Amino acid sequence: MEDKAYIHDDEYYYEIIRRNMRKYRNQHNLTQQQLADLTDMSREYICDIENTSRNKHVSIAVLGRIAEVLNMPIGDFFIDD
Repeated sequence: MEDKAYIHDDEYYYEIIRRNMRKYRNQHNLTQQQLADLTDMSREYICDIENTSRNKHVSIAVLGRIAEVLNMPIGDFFIDD
């Protein structure tokens, strides 16, 4: 079996998710508070996810809730533009 070299760590993907979450939230003209209300989360939690300095990791279930509210495929959060 050949050894595989993995290029990216968790933080790399979390950063992509953070950027995309902010981008898609803004495309839907939603504030953090509005997104929080629609997903039944706190504004602070949404802020923590989007803010790189807070180092808050998001679960797949939470990301799924956000994707449902934004009416988008969950996979779009992982696209690195």
